[in-house]
Amino acid sequence: MSEKLAISDDYARGRRDGLRLALSILEAEEAKWEALLGGSASGRTNLTRAVRHKAYQVARKRVQTALNRLLPRSGSALPGEIASMLDRAGL
Repeated sequence: MSEKLAISDDYARGRRDGLRLALSILEAEEAKWEALLGGSASGRTNLTRAVRHKAYQVARKRVQTALNRLLPRSGSALPGEIASMLDRAGL
């Protein structure tokens, strides 16, 4: 029984790590597109960049929500790694 619990804990930790990685990738892509907003003389290009930037914002929020649902609820304080990641994201 404890072996099954250990596998479950490892699996949950892996899922959280994967979501953290996805979150950091989305943050980097969002920052890249944010820097390009309004930088083109073409209105169509600026509109496409704005839509893409908004899509990354929505995706980041969804991944953040999924990560929050997977975090252990043992304490009210966030682990240091998560707190620093949220600070970098501006949340």
